[in-house]
Amino acid sequence: MVRRVVITGLGVVAPGGVGVKEYWELLTAGRTATRTISFYDASPFRSRVAAECDFDPAAAGLSPQETRRLDRAAQFAVVSTREALADSGLDTSALDPSRIGTSLGSAVGCTTSLEREYVVVSDGGRKWNVDHEYAVPELYRHFVPSSMAAEVGQEAGAEGPAAVVSTGCTSGLDSLGHAVELIREGTCDVMIAGATEAPISPITSACFDAIHATTPRNDTPESACRPFDRTRSGLVLGEGAAILVLEELESARRRGAHIYAEIAGFAARCNAYHMTGLKPDGREMAEAIDAALDEARLNPTAIDYINAHGSGTKMNDRHETGAFKRSLGDHAYATPVSSIKSMIGHSLGAIGSLEIAACALAMEHGVLPPTANLHEPDPELDLDYIPLTARERKTDTVLSVGSGFGGFQSAMLLARPERSAR
Repeated sequence: MVRRVVITGLGVVAPGGVGVKEYWELLTAGRTATRTISFYDASPFRSRVAAECDFDPAAAGLSPQETRRLDRAAQFAVVSTREALADSGLDTSALDPSRIGTSLGSAVGCTTSLEREYVVVSDGGRKWNVDHEYAVPELYRHFVPSSMAAEVGQEAGAEGPAAVVSTGCTSGLDSLGHAVELIREGTCDVMIAGATEAPISPITSACFDAIHATTPRNDTPESACRPFDRTRSGLVLGEGAAILVLEELESARRRGAHIYAEIAGFAARCNAYHMTGLKPDGREMAEAIDAALDEARLNPTAIDYINAHGSGTKMNDRHETGAFKRSLGDHAYATPVSSIKSMIGHSLGAIGSLEIAACALAMEHGVLPPTANLHEPDPELDLDYIPLTARERKTDTVLSVGSGFGGFQSAMLLARPERSAR
Protein backbone atom coordinates (compact mmCIF):
# COMPACT_ATOMS: atom_id res chain seq x y z
CA MET A 1 0.00 0.00 0.00
CA VAL A 2 1.35 3.44 -0.97
CA ARG A 3 2.10 5.71 1.97
CA ARG A 4 0.31 9.03 1.52
CA VAL A 5 1.95 12.35 2.33
CA VAL A 6 0.27 15.41 3.81
CA ILE A 7 1.23 18.97 4.76
CA THR A 8 0.83 19.66 8.48
CA GLY A 9 2.95 22.78 9.01
CA LEU A 10 3.84 25.97 7.13
CA GLY A 11 6.53 28.59 7.67
CA VAL A 12 7.20 31.57 5.40
CA VAL A 13 9.54 34.50 4.93
CA ALA A 14 8.39 36.54 1.94
CA PRO A 15 8.52 40.03 0.46
CA GLY A 16 5.85 42.10 2.14
CA GLY A 17 5.49 39.81 5.14
CA VAL A 18 7.48 37.60 7.49
CA GLY A 19 5.25 34.77 8.66
CA VAL A 20 2.34 32.87 7.17
CA LYS A 21 -0.35 35.31 8.37
CA GLU A 22 1.34 38.36 6.84
CA TYR A 23 2.12 36.46 3.64
CA TRP A 24 -1.48 35.40 3.15
CA GLU A 25 -2.79 38.88 3.89
CA LEU A 26 -0.51 40.33 1.20
CA LEU A 27 -1.59 37.78 -1.40
CA THR A 28 -5.32 38.03 -0.78
CA ALA A 29 -5.16 41.84 -0.79
CA GLY A 30 -3.52 41.75 -4.22
CA ARG A 31 -0.80 43.99 -2.82
CA THR A 32 2.60 44.10 -4.53
CA ALA A 33 5.95 44.03 -2.70
CA THR A 34 8.11 44.96 -5.68
CA ARG A 35 10.18 48.13 -5.37
CA THR A 36 13.42 49.79 -6.41
CA ILE A 37 16.40 47.76 -5.20
CA SER A 38 17.69 49.12 -1.89
CA PHE A 39 20.35 46.53 -1.01
CA TYR A 40 23.01 48.03 -3.30
CA ASP A 41 23.46 50.72 -5.94
CA ALA A 42 21.56 49.23 -8.85
CA SER A 43 21.92 52.28 -11.12
CA PRO A 44 24.42 50.58 -13.48
CA PHE A 45 21.99 47.77 -14.26
CA ARG A 46 19.29 47.49 -16.91
CA SER A 47 16.73 46.20 -14.37
CA ARG A 48 16.69 47.98 -11.02
CA VAL A 49 13.58 46.54 -9.34
CA ALA A 50 13.11 43.56 -7.02
CA ALA A 51 10.84 42.15 -4.33
CA GLU A 52 12.91 42.48 -1.15
CA CYS A 53 12.04 41.03 2.24
CA ASP A 54 11.85 43.47 5.15
CA PHE A 55 13.68 41.00 7.34
CA ASP A 56 15.27 41.81 10.70
CA PRO A 57 17.18 38.73 11.96
CA ALA A 58 16.93 39.78 15.61
CA ALA A 59 13.20 40.54 15.38
CA ALA A 60 12.75 37.16 13.68
CA GLY A 61 14.34 35.44 16.68
CA LEU A 62 17.88 34.80 15.49
CA SER A 63 20.73 35.26 17.95
CA PRO A 64 23.74 37.46 17.12
CA GLN A 65 25.79 34.28 16.65
CA GLU A 66 23.26 32.83 14.21
CA THR A 67 23.02 36.12 12.35
CA ARG A 68 26.77 36.22 11.85
CA ARG A 69 27.11 32.52 10.98
CA LEU A 70 24.24 32.17 8.53
CA ASP A 71 23.89 33.56 5.04
CA ARG A 72 20.68 35.50 4.47
CA ALA A 73 19.12 32.54 2.63
CA ALA A 74 19.99 30.23 5.53
CA GLN A 75 18.48 32.75 7.98
CA PHE A 76 15.23 32.66 6.00
CA ALA A 77 15.24 28.86 6.08
CA VAL A 78 15.85 28.58 9.83
CA VAL A 79 13.16 31.15 10.70
CA SER A 80 10.67 29.44 8.37
CA THR A 81 11.52 26.05 9.87
CA ARG A 82 10.76 27.28 13.38
CA GLU A 83 7.38 28.62 12.28
CA ALA A 84 6.52 25.45 10.35
CA LEU A 85 7.37 23.18 13.29
CA ALA A 86 5.35 25.32 15.69
CA ASP A 87 2.43 25.35 13.26
CA SER A 88 2.53 21.56 12.90
CA GLY A 89 2.44 20.94 16.66
CA LEU A 90 4.96 18.17 16.05
CA ASP A 91 7.31 17.34 18.93
CA THR A 92 10.32 16.11 16.98
CA SER A 93 12.20 15.30 20.21
CA ALA A 94 9.69 12.50 20.83
CA LEU A 95 10.38 10.90 17.43
CA ASP A 96 13.18 8.70 16.13
CA PRO A 97 15.52 11.38 14.69
CA SER A 98 16.75 9.00 12.00
CA ARG A 99 13.21 8.92 10.60
CA ILE A 100 13.12 12.71 10.10
CA GLY A 101 14.69 14.04 6.90
CA THR A 102 15.48 17.38 5.31
CA SER A 103 15.01 18.43 1.69
CA LEU A 104 15.84 22.02 0.80
CA GLY A 105 15.67 23.67 -2.60
CA SER A 106 17.90 26.52 -3.73
CA ALA A 107 19.02 27.69 -7.16
CA VAL A 108 21.96 29.93 -6.24
CA GLY A 109 22.83 28.99 -2.64
CA CYS A 110 24.57 31.58 -0.47
CA THR A 111 25.09 34.12 -3.24
CA THR A 112 24.78 37.17 -0.99
CA SER A 113 27.55 36.15 1.40
CA LEU A 114 29.82 34.75 -1.31
CA GLU A 115 29.72 37.98 -3.30
CA ARG A 116 30.21 40.12 -0.19
CA GLU A 117 33.22 38.11 0.93
CA TYR A 118 34.76 37.98 -2.54
CA VAL A 119 34.73 41.77 -2.59
CA VAL A 120 36.62 41.73 0.73
CA VAL A 121 39.25 39.08 -0.06
CA SER A 122 39.92 40.54 -3.53
CA ASP A 123 40.10 44.12 -2.25
CA GLY A 124 37.14 45.18 -4.34
CA GLY A 125 38.20 43.00 -7.27
CA ARG A 126 41.62 44.60 -7.59
CA LYS A 127 43.61 41.50 -6.57
CA TRP A 128 43.65 38.41 -8.77
CA ASN A 129 45.32 36.43 -5.98
CA VAL A 130 42.82 36.87 -3.20
CA ASP A 131 43.97 37.18 0.41
CA HIS A 132 42.32 34.43 2.46
CA GLU A 133 43.36 36.07 5.73
CA TYR A 134 40.56 38.58 5.26
CA ALA A 135 37.91 35.87 4.85
CA VAL A 136 35.36 35.23 7.57
CA PRO A 137 35.52 31.79 9.26
CA GLU A 138 32.07 31.00 7.82
CA LEU A 139 33.20 31.39 4.20
CA TYR A 140 33.27 27.63 3.58
CA ARG A 141 29.68 27.33 4.83
CA HIS A 142 28.67 29.96 2.28
CA PHE A 143 30.51 28.11 -0.47
CA VAL A 144 28.71 24.81 0.12
CA PRO A 145 24.89 25.02 -0.29
CA SER A 146 24.46 21.79 1.71
CA SER A 147 25.26 23.83 4.82
CA MET A 148 21.74 25.27 4.62
CA ALA A 149 20.12 21.82 4.70
CA ALA A 150 22.34 20.98 7.67
CA GLU A 151 21.15 24.08 9.52
CA VAL A 152 17.50 23.18 8.90
CA GLY A 153 18.15 19.60 9.98
CA GLN A 154 19.84 20.76 13.17
CA GLU A 155 16.94 23.10 13.94
CA ALA A 156 14.48 20.21 13.60
CA GLY A 157 16.62 17.54 15.22
CA ALA A 158 16.51 15.63 11.92
CA GLU A 159 19.13 12.91 11.56
CA GLY A 160 17.66 11.22 8.48
CA PRO A 161 18.55 11.99 4.85
CA ALA A 162 19.46 15.60 4.16
CA ALA A 163 19.80 17.10 0.70
CA VAL A 164 19.81 20.29 -1.29
CA VAL A 165 17.90 20.08 -4.56
CA SER A 166 19.15 22.62 -7.08
CA THR A 167 17.22 22.58 -10.34
CA GLY A 168 16.99 26.29 -10.94
CA CYS A 169 13.54 27.82 -10.74
CA THR A 170 11.82 24.46 -10.15
CA SER A 171 13.96 23.70 -7.05
CA GLY A 172 11.15 24.58 -4.64
CA LEU A 173 8.79 22.07 -6.25
CA ASP A 174 11.44 19.42 -6.83
CA SER A 175 12.67 19.52 -3.23
CA LEU A 176 9.12 18.78 -2.07
CA GLY A 177 8.82 16.02 -4.64
CA HIS A 178 12.02 14.44 -3.33
CA ALA A 179 10.70 14.66 0.24
CA VAL A 180 7.43 13.00 -0.74
CA GLU A 181 9.27 10.07 -2.28
CA LEU A 182 11.35 9.51 0.87
CA ILE A 183 8.16 9.23 2.93
CA ARG A 184 6.35 7.10 0.36
CA GLU A 185 9.19 4.59 0.11
CA GLY A 186 9.36 4.29 3.91
CA THR A 187 12.78 5.87 4.47
CA CYS A 188 11.30 8.71 6.55
CA ASP A 189 8.08 9.41 8.44
CA VAL A 190 8.54 13.18 8.58
CA MET A 191 10.28 15.56 6.18
CA ILE A 192 11.20 19.18 6.79
CA ALA A 193 11.08 20.37 3.20
CA GLY A 194 10.89 23.52 1.14
CA ALA A 195 13.23 26.06 -0.37
CA THR A 196 15.07 29.29 0.32
CA GLU A 197 16.76 31.98 -1.73
CA ALA A 198 18.38 35.38 -1.22
CA PRO A 199 19.70 36.19 -4.69
CA ILE A 200 19.26 39.95 -4.85
CA SER A 201 22.87 41.00 -5.41
CA PRO A 202 24.96 42.72 -8.09
CA ILE A 203 26.15 39.44 -9.63
CA THR A 204 22.55 38.21 -9.99
CA SER A 205 21.46 41.50 -11.55
CA ALA A 206 24.33 41.24 -14.01
CA CYS A 207 23.46 37.65 -14.93
CA PHE A 208 19.82 38.40 -15.65
CA ASP A 209 20.63 41.66 -17.44
CA ALA A 210 22.88 39.68 -19.78
CA ILE A 211 19.98 37.57 -21.03
CA HIS A 212 17.36 40.37 -20.82
CA ALA A 213 15.11 38.19 -18.65
CA THR A 214 14.30 40.87 -16.05
CA THR A 215 12.03 43.81 -16.70
CA PRO A 216 13.44 47.26 -17.59
CA ARG A 217 10.28 48.86 -16.16
CA ASN A 218 12.15 50.80 -13.46
CA ASP A 219 9.91 53.88 -13.24
CA THR A 220 6.96 51.95 -11.81
CA PRO A 221 8.49 49.20 -9.65
CA GLU A 222 5.25 48.42 -7.79
CA SER A 223 3.62 47.30 -11.06
CA ALA A 224 6.69 46.06 -12.89
CA CYS A 225 5.76 42.37 -12.84
CA ARG A 226 2.77 41.86 -15.14
CA PRO A 227 2.10 38.17 -15.89
CA PHE A 228 -0.39 37.56 -18.73
CA ASP A 229 -0.68 41.31 -19.41
CA ARG A 230 -0.17 42.64 -22.92
CA THR A 231 2.46 45.08 -21.59
CA ARG A 232 4.57 42.54 -19.69
CA SER A 233 8.30 42.96 -20.19
CA GLY A 234 10.12 40.43 -18.02
CA LEU A 235 10.40 38.99 -14.55
CA VAL A 236 11.17 40.77 -11.27
CA LEU A 237 13.69 39.17 -8.93
CA GLY A 238 12.53 38.24 -5.46
CA GLU A 239 13.75 36.45 -2.35
CA GLY A 240 12.28 34.46 0.52
CA ALA A 241 11.65 30.97 1.86
CA ALA A 242 8.88 28.52 2.60
CA ILE A 243 9.34 25.41 4.74
CA LEU A 244 6.68 22.71 5.03
CA VAL A 245 6.32 19.87 7.51
CA LEU A 246 5.36 16.74 5.59
CA GLU A 247 4.09 13.59 7.31
CA GLU A 248 2.70 10.20 6.46
CA LEU A 249 -1.09 10.57 6.45
CA GLU A 250 -2.12 7.92 8.97
CA SER A 251 0.54 9.01 11.45
CA ALA A 252 -0.65 12.62 11.15
CA ARG A 253 -4.25 11.53 11.73
CA ARG A 254 -3.34 9.49 14.80
CA ARG A 255 -1.78 12.47 16.50
CA GLY A 256 -4.69 14.72 15.54
CA ALA A 257 -2.62 17.00 13.32
CA HIS A 258 -4.20 19.76 11.29
CA ILE A 259 -3.87 18.72 7.64
CA TYR A 260 -3.68 21.44 5.01
CA ALA A 261 -3.62 19.12 2.00
CA GLU A 262 -2.23 15.91 0.59
CA ILE A 263 0.55 16.07 -1.98
CA ALA A 264 -1.22 13.72 -4.33
CA GLY A 265 0.97 13.87 -7.42
CA PHE A 266 4.30 15.19 -8.66
CA ALA A 267 6.27 14.92 -11.88
CA ALA A 268 9.17 16.67 -13.59
CA ARG A 269 10.45 16.85 -17.15
CA CYS A 270 13.24 18.56 -19.10
CA ASN A 271 12.68 19.81 -22.63
CA ALA A 272 16.27 19.11 -23.80
CA TYR A 273 15.75 22.01 -26.17
CA HIS A 274 17.29 25.32 -25.12
CA MET A 275 18.78 26.98 -22.05
CA THR A 276 16.15 29.74 -21.96
CA GLY A 277 13.84 29.03 -24.89
CA LEU A 278 10.40 27.42 -24.66
CA LYS A 279 8.12 26.02 -27.33
CA PRO A 280 4.69 27.70 -27.36
CA ASP A 281 2.78 24.40 -27.42
CA GLY A 282 3.91 23.63 -23.84
CA ARG A 283 4.36 19.93 -24.56
CA GLU A 284 6.97 19.26 -21.87
CA MET A 285 5.03 21.02 -19.13
CA ALA A 286 1.88 19.25 -20.28
CA GLU A 287 3.68 15.92 -19.97
CA ALA A 288 4.65 16.77 -16.38
CA ILE A 289 1.04 17.73 -15.59
CA ASP A 290 -0.26 14.51 -17.16
CA ALA A 291 2.23 12.40 -15.20
CA ALA A 292 1.31 14.14 -11.92
CA LEU A 293 -2.38 13.49 -12.63
CA ASP A 294 -1.64 9.83 -13.35
CA GLU A 295 0.27 9.48 -10.08
CA ALA A 296 -2.62 11.08 -8.19
CA ARG A 297 -5.14 8.95 -10.13
CA LEU A 298 -7.14 12.08 -10.88
CA ASN A 299 -8.83 13.29 -14.05
CA PRO A 300 -7.97 16.76 -15.43
CA THR A 301 -11.54 17.85 -14.68
CA ALA A 302 -10.80 17.45 -10.96
CA ILE A 303 -8.51 20.51 -10.98
CA ASP A 304 -10.23 23.51 -9.38
CA TYR A 305 -7.40 26.07 -9.57
CA ILE A 306 -3.98 26.44 -11.21
CA ASN A 307 -1.14 28.32 -9.58
CA ALA A 308 0.82 29.31 -12.68
CA HIS A 309 4.54 29.83 -13.03
CA GLY A 310 3.50 33.23 -14.40
CA SER A 311 6.93 34.86 -14.47
CA GLY A 312 5.90 37.83 -16.60
CA THR A 313 7.78 36.91 -19.77
CA LYS A 314 5.95 36.56 -23.08
CA MET A 315 7.53 33.19 -23.83
CA ASN A 316 6.59 31.65 -20.48
CA ASP A 317 3.01 32.90 -20.51
CA ARG A 318 2.37 31.45 -23.96
CA HIS A 319 4.12 28.19 -23.08
CA GLU A 320 2.18 27.39 -19.94
CA THR A 321 -1.14 28.57 -21.34
CA GLY A 322 -0.54 26.09 -24.15
CA ALA A 323 0.34 23.40 -21.60
CA PHE A 324 -2.86 23.94 -19.62
CA LYS A 325 -4.98 23.61 -22.77
CA ARG A 326 -3.04 20.54 -23.87
CA SER A 327 -3.50 18.73 -20.53
CA LEU A 328 -6.91 19.94 -19.40
CA GLY A 329 -8.64 20.33 -22.76
CA ASP A 330 -11.89 22.30 -22.54
CA HIS A 331 -11.66 22.23 -18.74
CA ALA A 332 -8.77 24.71 -18.98
CA TYR A 333 -11.26 27.43 -19.94
CA ALA A 334 -13.30 26.78 -16.78
CA THR A 335 -10.31 26.67 -14.42
CA PRO A 336 -9.12 29.84 -12.65
CA VAL A 337 -5.39 30.56 -13.01
CA SER A 338 -3.22 33.12 -11.23
CA SER A 339 0.39 34.12 -10.64
CA ILE A 340 1.56 35.29 -7.23
CA LYS A 341 4.88 36.38 -8.76
CA SER A 342 2.99 39.51 -9.74
CA MET A 343 3.09 40.39 -6.02
CA ILE A 344 6.23 38.77 -4.54
CA GLY A 345 8.49 38.55 -7.57
CA HIS A 346 10.45 35.52 -8.72
CA SER A 347 12.63 34.15 -5.92
CA LEU A 348 14.25 31.59 -8.22
CA GLY A 349 14.69 28.30 -6.33
CA ALA A 350 12.42 29.33 -3.44
CA ILE A 351 9.36 30.31 -5.44
CA GLY A 352 7.97 26.81 -5.96
CA SER A 353 7.72 26.18 -2.23
CA LEU A 354 6.26 29.65 -1.63
CA GLU A 355 3.64 28.87 -4.27
CA ILE A 356 2.78 25.49 -2.73
CA ALA A 357 2.35 27.24 0.63
CA ALA A 358 -0.01 29.70 -1.09
CA CYS A 359 -1.93 26.80 -2.68
CA ALA A 360 -2.33 25.10 0.71
CA LEU A 361 -3.62 28.36 2.19
CA ALA A 362 -6.00 28.85 -0.74
CA MET A 363 -7.51 25.43 -0.02
CA GLU A 364 -7.61 26.20 3.70
CA HIS A 365 -9.45 29.52 3.35
CA GLY A 366 -11.45 29.05 0.16
CA VAL A 367 -9.84 32.09 -1.45
CA LEU A 368 -7.80 32.22 -4.68
CA PRO A 369 -5.03 34.85 -4.84
CA PRO A 370 -5.20 37.17 -7.83
CA THR A 371 -2.78 38.13 -10.59
CA ALA A 372 -1.83 41.70 -9.72
CA ASN A 373 -1.14 44.31 -12.42
CA LEU A 374 -3.26 42.49 -15.02
CA HIS A 375 -4.99 45.52 -16.52
CA GLU A 376 -4.60 44.83 -20.25
CA PRO A 377 -5.19 41.14 -21.05
CA ASP A 378 -3.11 39.77 -23.89
CA PRO A 379 -5.53 38.67 -26.63
CA GLU A 380 -3.27 35.67 -27.32
CA LEU A 381 -3.93 34.42 -23.78
CA ASP A 382 -7.57 33.46 -23.31
CA LEU A 383 -7.88 31.70 -19.95
CA ASP A 384 -9.27 33.01 -16.65
CA TYR A 385 -6.20 34.58 -14.98
CA ILE A 386 -8.04 36.09 -11.93
CA PRO A 387 -7.10 39.72 -12.57
CA LEU A 388 -6.43 42.13 -9.70
CA THR A 389 -8.84 40.85 -7.04
CA ALA A 390 -8.87 37.67 -4.96
CA ARG A 391 -11.75 35.31 -5.57
CA GLU A 392 -13.70 33.25 -3.07
CA ARG A 393 -13.87 29.66 -4.24
CA LYS A 394 -13.74 26.32 -2.48
CA THR A 395 -11.07 24.10 -3.97
CA ASP A 396 -10.51 20.38 -3.50
CA THR A 397 -7.67 19.90 -5.99
CA VAL A 398 -5.01 22.45 -6.94
CA LEU A 399 -2.27 22.29 -9.58
CA SER A 400 0.97 24.24 -9.22
CA VAL A 401 3.56 24.32 -12.00
CA GLY A 402 7.13 25.56 -12.36
CA SER A 403 9.38 26.26 -15.32
CA GLY A 404 13.12 26.85 -15.12
CA PHE A 405 15.99 27.87 -17.35
CA GLY A 406 17.65 24.77 -18.70
CA GLY A 407 14.29 23.35 -19.75
CA PHE A 408 13.04 22.16 -16.36
CA GLN A 409 9.28 21.65 -16.04
CA SER A 410 7.60 20.47 -12.82
CA ALA A 411 4.00 19.95 -11.73
CA MET A 412 2.53 19.22 -8.30
CA LEU A 413 -1.03 18.43 -7.25
CA LEU A 414 -2.54 19.15 -3.85
CA ALA A 415 -5.81 17.50 -2.89
CA ARG A 416 -8.00 17.09 0.13
CA PRO A 417 -7.19 13.61 1.47
CA GLU A 418 -10.81 12.53 1.26
CA ARG A 419 -10.92 13.50 -2.43
CA SER A 420 -7.75 11.68 -3.47
CA ALA A 421 -8.28 8.26 -5.03
CA ARG A 422 -5.02 6.91 -3.70
